[in-house]
Amino acid sequence: MEQQKQTQRRSLGFYSVDPSRHTLLEDTQGLVTGALIAGLGFYFLNHVGLLTGGTAGVAFLLHYASGVSFGVLFFIVNLPFYYLSFRRLGWAFSLKTFIAIALTSVVTEVEQQFLLIEYLHPFWAALLGGLLLGYGLLALYRHRASLGGVGILAIYIQDRFGVQAGLVQLAFDFCVMVCAFAVVSPTIVGWSILGAVVLNIFLAINHRSDRYIVVR
Repeated sequence: MEQQKQTQRRSLGFYSVDPSRHTLLEDTQGLVTGALIAGLGFYFLNHVGLLTGGTAGVAFLLHYASGVSFGVLFFIVNLPFYYLSFRRLGWAFSLKTFIAIALTSVVTEVEQQFLLIEYLHPFWAALLGGLLLGYGLLALYRHRASLGGVGILAIYIQDRFGVQAGLVQLAFDFCVMVCAFAVVSPTIVGWSILGAVVLNIFLAINHRSDRYIVVR
């Protein structure tokens, strides 16, 4: 009887009976949670002038060079990558990724209205920022979403060729960090590299498509 009740609750949409699929509610909480955690990671990095890799790194570079809001730039920089997403990864992934990027962009814009940090050492910002971004991306990956750009490409390469998404993103991050020397100081680049390494090692260890059932 108890098992029947549990099955009924699952069938009402609280969570999926099929472990290889997510319900709308499960996807919603995954996208919102991932966006909130990733947004906090971006806030830590931005607070001390650090950056990261991928399209977020490009948005940070443009933000520091022009003064335009990071959240706005992050949303705009990701727009060209939706073509690849639609063609290669499908409408469901693309739509969830669009929502995740929009939510994260909004979170980074309003974060300072709810959180004020008086002092944050660059080392701690790089460490926690990298870990928070890793946790946020992991939550999004589990629900077949990403934070766009290189994340879209990394997921596609992992699904198609079996190369871990974290390692793919690490290569792109290296290129962004090289370009960063033209915008920020070498010290800032050094701390930023630490954060990017923390992020990508976390993803390389914790995100493997052959380990998790939920891949649809």
